[in-house]
Amino acid sequence: MSKEVKTHEKVDMDPKYILKLTLTLLITCVIVAGILGYVNSITKDRIAAFNKEKTEQALADVFKDASDPQFTSVDLTADMTAAAEEYKATLEEAYQVTDGGQDAGYAIKIVASGSQGDIEMVVGVDSDGAVTGVSIVSNVETSGIGSKVMANSKLANGTGVLDQFVGKSTSDQPLKVGGNVDAISGATVSSKGVTKGVNGALAVVAAIG
Repeated sequence: MSKEVKTHEKVDMDPKYILKLTLTLLITCVIVAGILGYVNSITKDRIAAFNKEKTEQALADVFKDASDPQFTSVDLTADMTAAAEEYKATLEEAYQVTDGGQDAGYAIKIVASGSQGDIEMVVGVDSDGAVTGVSIVSNVETSGIGSKVMANSKLANGTGVLDQFVGKSTSDQPLKVGGNVDAISGATVSSKGVTKGVNGALAVVAAIG
Protein backbone atom coordinates (compact mmCIF):
# COMPACT_ATOMS: atom_id res chain seq x y z
CA MET A 1 0.00 0.00 0.00
CA SER A 2 1.41 3.32 -0.99
CA LYS A 3 1.74 6.00 1.57
CA GLU A 4 0.70 9.59 0.81
CA VAL A 5 3.41 11.93 1.97
CA LYS A 6 2.42 15.47 2.91
CA THR A 7 5.07 18.17 2.72
CA HIS A 8 5.03 21.73 4.02
CA GLU A 9 6.79 24.46 2.15
CA LYS A 10 8.70 26.96 4.19
CA VAL A 11 7.57 30.54 3.62
CA ASP A 12 10.39 32.70 2.33
CA MET A 13 10.72 35.66 4.71
CA ASP A 14 13.61 37.22 2.86
CA PRO A 15 13.99 40.84 4.09
CA LYS A 16 14.44 42.00 0.50
CA TYR A 17 11.11 40.46 -0.43
CA ILE A 18 9.35 42.13 2.51
CA LEU A 19 10.91 45.50 1.62
CA LYS A 20 9.82 45.12 -2.01
CA LEU A 21 6.26 44.27 -0.96
CA THR A 22 6.13 47.21 1.44
CA LEU A 23 7.36 49.66 -1.19
CA THR A 24 4.85 48.34 -3.70
CA LEU A 25 1.98 48.83 -1.29
CA LEU A 26 3.25 52.29 -0.35
CA ILE A 27 3.51 53.40 -3.98
CA THR A 28 0.03 52.03 -4.69
CA CYS A 29 -1.42 53.97 -1.74
CA VAL A 30 0.31 57.18 -2.84
CA ILE A 31 -1.03 56.82 -6.39
CA VAL A 32 -4.59 56.12 -5.19
CA ALA A 33 -4.43 59.05 -2.75
CA GLY A 34 -3.18 61.30 -5.54
CA ILE A 35 -6.02 60.27 -7.84
CA LEU A 36 -8.61 60.83 -5.11
CA GLY A 37 -7.11 64.21 -4.29
CA TYR A 38 -7.17 65.22 -7.94
CA VAL A 39 -10.81 64.16 -8.35
CA ASN A 40 -11.73 66.03 -5.17
CA SER A 41 -9.97 69.19 -6.37
CA ILE A 42 -12.03 69.08 -9.56
CA THR A 43 -15.39 68.31 -7.96
CA LYS A 44 -15.28 70.39 -4.76
CA ASP A 45 -15.43 73.69 -6.65
CA ARG A 46 -18.36 72.46 -8.73
CA ILE A 47 -20.17 71.23 -5.61
CA ALA A 48 -19.53 74.56 -3.85
CA ALA A 49 -20.77 76.50 -6.87
CA PHE A 50 -23.91 74.36 -7.08
CA ASN A 51 -24.59 74.81 -3.36
CA LYS A 52 -24.10 78.57 -3.68
CA GLU A 53 -26.57 78.68 -6.55
CA LYS A 54 -29.11 76.63 -4.57
CA THR A 55 -28.61 78.88 -1.54
CA GLU A 56 -29.20 82.04 -3.57
CA GLN A 57 -32.38 80.53 -4.99
CA ALA A 58 -33.52 79.52 -1.49
CA LEU A 59 -32.88 83.04 -0.19
CA ALA A 60 -35.05 84.47 -2.94
CA ASP A 61 -37.76 81.85 -2.32
CA VAL A 62 -38.20 82.64 1.37
CA PHE A 63 -38.62 86.35 0.59
CA LYS A 64 -40.56 85.93 -2.66
CA ASP A 65 -43.09 88.58 -1.64
CA ALA A 66 -40.37 91.23 -1.37
CA SER A 67 -40.08 93.54 -4.38
CA ASP A 68 -36.30 94.01 -4.25
CA PRO A 69 -34.75 91.88 -1.49
CA GLN A 70 -31.07 92.45 -0.69
CA PHE A 71 -29.11 90.03 1.48
CA THR A 72 -26.16 91.12 3.62
CA SER A 73 -24.11 88.49 5.41
CA VAL A 74 -24.12 88.69 9.20
CA ASP A 75 -21.13 87.59 11.29
CA LEU A 76 -22.03 84.56 13.37
CA THR A 77 -21.66 84.82 17.14
CA ALA A 78 -21.40 82.23 19.89
CA ASP A 79 -24.89 83.18 21.10
CA MET A 80 -26.37 82.63 17.66
CA THR A 81 -24.66 79.27 17.29
CA ALA A 82 -25.76 78.18 20.77
CA ALA A 83 -29.35 79.23 20.04
CA ALA A 84 -29.47 76.90 17.03
CA GLU A 85 -27.83 74.06 18.94
CA GLU A 86 -30.52 74.30 21.61
CA TYR A 87 -32.86 72.84 18.99
CA LYS A 88 -30.29 70.32 17.69
CA ALA A 89 -29.59 72.39 14.58
CA THR A 90 -26.35 73.79 13.17
CA LEU A 91 -26.14 77.39 12.04
CA GLU A 92 -24.26 77.84 8.75
CA GLU A 93 -24.99 81.38 7.54
CA ALA A 94 -27.15 84.37 8.45
CA TYR A 95 -28.25 87.31 6.31
CA GLN A 96 -29.90 90.59 7.13
CA VAL A 97 -32.58 91.31 4.55
CA THR A 98 -33.72 94.68 3.27
CA ASP A 99 -36.41 95.47 0.73
CA GLY A 100 -36.22 98.83 -0.98
CA GLY A 101 -33.84 99.99 1.71
CA GLN A 102 -36.24 99.01 4.51
CA ASP A 103 -35.59 96.30 7.11
CA ALA A 104 -37.31 93.10 6.01
CA GLY A 105 -35.89 90.60 8.51
CA TYR A 106 -33.35 87.80 8.32
CA ALA A 107 -32.61 84.69 6.28
CA ILE A 108 -30.98 81.84 8.17
CA LYS A 109 -29.15 78.96 6.50
CA ILE A 110 -29.28 76.07 8.92
CA VAL A 111 -28.79 72.29 9.03
CA ALA A 112 -30.70 69.63 10.97
CA SER A 113 -30.69 65.84 10.79
CA GLY A 114 -33.41 64.01 8.89
CA SER A 115 -34.08 60.31 8.43
CA GLN A 116 -31.12 59.65 6.12
CA GLY A 117 -28.72 62.50 6.81
CA ASP A 118 -28.46 66.27 6.98
CA ILE A 119 -31.18 68.57 5.71
CA GLU A 120 -29.75 71.94 4.70
CA MET A 121 -32.34 74.69 4.47
CA VAL A 122 -32.92 78.43 4.46
CA VAL A 123 -35.56 79.89 6.76
CA GLY A 124 -36.84 83.43 6.26
CA VAL A 125 -37.97 85.45 9.28
CA ASP A 126 -39.55 88.88 8.82
CA SER A 127 -38.96 92.01 10.90
CA ASP A 128 -41.86 91.01 13.17
CA GLY A 129 -40.21 87.68 13.92
CA ALA A 130 -42.55 85.51 11.84
CA VAL A 131 -41.43 82.85 9.37
CA THR A 132 -41.78 83.97 5.75
CA GLY A 133 -40.83 80.65 4.19
CA VAL A 134 -38.69 77.52 4.28
CA SER A 135 -36.64 76.38 1.28
CA ILE A 136 -34.53 73.23 1.09
CA VAL A 137 -30.97 73.62 -0.21
CA SER A 138 -29.83 69.99 -0.03
CA ASN A 139 -30.93 66.67 1.44
CA VAL A 140 -30.56 62.91 1.11
CA GLU A 141 -34.03 61.90 2.29
CA THR A 142 -35.66 58.73 0.95
CA SER A 143 -37.21 59.10 -2.49
CA GLY A 144 -41.01 58.90 -2.39
CA ILE A 145 -41.13 59.27 1.40
CA GLY A 146 -38.96 61.94 3.02
CA SER A 147 -38.55 63.58 -0.38
CA LYS A 148 -42.24 64.55 -0.18
CA VAL A 149 -41.39 66.83 2.71
CA MET A 150 -38.46 68.33 0.80
CA ALA A 151 -40.73 68.96 -2.20
CA ASN A 152 -43.35 70.70 -0.04
CA SER A 153 -46.03 68.12 -0.80
CA LYS A 154 -49.50 68.90 0.51
CA LEU A 155 -50.77 67.79 3.89
CA ALA A 156 -54.27 66.40 4.37
CA ASN A 157 -55.58 69.95 4.86
CA GLY A 158 -54.18 71.04 1.50
CA THR A 159 -51.32 73.14 2.89
CA GLY A 160 -47.75 72.42 1.78
CA VAL A 161 -45.76 70.73 4.53
CA LEU A 162 -43.15 73.51 4.37
CA ASP A 163 -45.74 76.25 3.92
CA GLN A 164 -47.33 75.40 7.27
CA PHE A 165 -44.39 77.12 9.01
CA VAL A 166 -45.18 80.50 7.44
CA GLY A 167 -46.37 82.89 10.15
CA LYS A 168 -44.91 80.84 13.00
CA SER A 169 -42.85 82.80 15.52
CA THR A 170 -41.03 82.39 18.81
CA SER A 171 -44.40 82.66 20.58
CA ASP A 172 -45.29 79.30 18.96
CA GLN A 173 -42.14 77.57 20.15
CA PRO A 174 -41.28 74.91 20.59
CA LEU A 175 -42.66 73.89 17.22
CA LYS A 176 -43.35 70.18 17.51
CA VAL A 177 -44.53 67.50 15.10
CA GLY A 178 -47.75 66.06 16.47
CA GLY A 179 -48.45 69.30 18.30
CA ASN A 180 -48.48 72.51 16.30
CA VAL A 181 -46.78 70.97 13.24
CA ASP A 182 -48.22 68.28 10.96
CA ALA A 183 -46.13 65.58 9.29
CA ILE A 184 -46.39 63.94 5.89
CA SER A 185 -47.65 60.39 6.41
CA GLY A 186 -44.70 58.00 6.60
CA ALA A 187 -42.17 60.83 6.72
CA THR A 188 -42.35 61.86 10.37
CA VAL A 189 -38.56 61.91 10.89
CA SER A 190 -38.02 64.13 7.84
CA SER A 191 -40.78 66.46 9.06
CA LYS A 192 -39.10 66.59 12.47
CA GLY A 193 -35.79 67.46 10.81
CA VAL A 194 -37.28 70.50 9.09
CA THR A 195 -39.04 71.47 12.32
CA LYS A 196 -35.73 71.45 14.19
CA GLY A 197 -34.28 73.73 11.54
CA VAL A 198 -37.16 76.20 11.79
CA ASN A 199 -36.99 76.18 15.60
CA GLY A 200 -33.27 76.82 15.37
CA ALA A 201 -33.67 79.66 12.86
CA LEU A 202 -36.25 81.43 15.03
CA ALA A 203 -33.96 81.08 18.02
CA VAL A 204 -31.02 82.50 16.03
CA VAL A 205 -33.02 85.58 15.00
CA ALA A 206 -34.10 86.06 18.62
CA ALA A 207 -30.44 85.90 19.64
CA ILE A 208 -29.55 88.57 17.07
CA GLY A 209 -32.11 90.81 18.79
